[in-house]
Amino acid sequence: MIIKGNEIKPKILDEYSFRKVYNSEGALMLVELNFKKGGIGALHSHSDHEQVSYITKGSFEVTVGEKTMVVEAGDSYYAGKNVTHGVKALEDSVILDIFTPIRQDFL
Repeated sequence: MIIKGNEIKPKILDEYSFRKVYNSEGALMLVELNFKKGGIGALHSHSDHEQVSYITKGSFEVTVGEKTMVVEAGDSYYAGKNVTHGVKALEDSVILDIFTPIRQDFL
């Protein structure tokens, strides 16, 4: 499968963020999340999904479990099943999220 990013219609989440689902085949899902400064990915957890996130642009204050720190472009984090996590964009920023299994709620 080949995905052309400019052909994916973004889903607007709120006035600060939108996402694009790049791949949802097999057991993996690749999602790009774009945030304006101040945008928040609220604290949450997933009972059925593991998530690896890579910051491609900007910086975030990230909470994973009991730890909160600033991450920047080139950094990543992992949130396993049932681990509380969330982000706040410190500037206009982009995250690539990889989920397994696929998040049906994003389709």
